Amino acid sequence: MPIHRPSPFWLGLGLVALASGSALAQEGDPEAGAKVFNKCRACHVVDAAQNRVGPSLNGVFGRPAGTVEGFKYSNAMKDSGVVCSEETIAAYIADPKGYVPGNRMAFPGLKTQEEVTDLVAYLKTAAQ
Repeated sequence: MPIHRPSPFWLGLGLVALASGSALAQEGDPEAGAKVFNKCRACHVVDAAQNRVGPSLNGVFGRPAGTVEGFKYSNAMKDSGVVCSEETIAAYIADPKGYVPGNRMAFPGLKTQEEVTDLVAYLKTAAQ
């Protein structure tokens, strides 16, 4: 019995589909992220330089952690050396106590990678 091998066309099409699917998954959905942000809203704002229980997230990307003026951070956060980026925010929001041990954020972290990705997508549009 002959061995069936897929043509290069079908293999290429499959690779394109996989690549575009994973790229879309990593981009996140800002609208879904706005809903996820409801879990954060009691402590944080994105549209103003106003601190609440947590610091303002306005202008968060590119900012060193622990540096929002007027907010009292834990020493762990001030000394973390973290600069807020898509990657560091995603890691932090998934496991705040694990990512920066000793920080004071009471939130346990988001449960799914989809929520994390969507929240980061929302912050990219709303926290500028």
